[in-house]
Amino acid sequence: MKPSYWQSQTKDKPLFPELEWSRPENKLHAGKLLVIGGNVHGFAAPASAFGYAEKAGAGTVRVILPDAVRKLIGAMLPEADYAPSTPSGSFAQKALGEVLAASSWGDGVLIAGDLGRNSETAILLESFLAKHRGRVTLTKEAIEYVTSAPDTTLNREDTLLVLSLSQLQRLGIAAKMPTPIKFSMDLLHLVEWLHEFTTSHKPFIIVKHLDYMLVAANGQVSSTKLAEPAEIWRVKTASAASVWWMQHPNKVFEALTAAVSQA
Repeated sequence: MKPSYWQSQTKDKPLFPELEWSRPENKLHAGKLLVIGGNVHGFAAPASAFGYAEKAGAGTVRVILPDAVRKLIGAMLPEADYAPSTPSGSFAQKALGEVLAASSWGDGVLIAGDLGRNSETAILLESFLAKHRGRVTLTKEAIEYVTSAPDTTLNREDTLLVLSLSQLQRLGIAAKMPTPIKFSMDLLHLVEWLHEFTTSHKPFIIVKHLDYMLVAANGQVSSTKLAEPAEIWRVKTASAASVWWMQHPNKVFEALTAAVSQA
């Protein structure tokens, strides 16, 4: 028997079609999204997130990158702002002031990835999550920073994690969940796991498993049957989810579920 907390949709038959009609028509009211990410060796994730967020209907999108990439970006991303970087080209710990100031401008923050692996960046990210009070979405290797020091994120309000099943597995271990995530898990057991996780921990979850995209928030779970394989999905889904969430802040589960049906 299907649990009452689980709802299903397809791309053709979304669960919450009314959210599409209630979205802001004027860009001035469509929300401001800040995208954070990049390092000197790669900045495709934040650059892609910028485009995906605009396509998803964000009113305004800004990007903040480490200043080590300024010369590499040139005029490719004129909307970009820059914060101090480490000698290796990732965000430095002293970038916290600039990142917090930029995030106070927005209605939502997307930490899009390509952060590199740096201890200073890890300290910056944990400090930012502890100090910023607002909606934050994390994806790609930003999740790795979370699983290595999970306490701040597991207890943080207004946090969305868009992650792979292997990352969810590590998150479950870090959170000391009694049931381990297995790649052989069927859909029902994963839905039950997500229900339990989001009942006992504050972050919302979007994860792909088999041919489904799963959304979990406050104990509710939705599954979306994919019409075709989702190859490069995390940044695209995280961008759409960030936009829909900031446009429907009082309907988190519905907004994230609708975003998945549209992404």
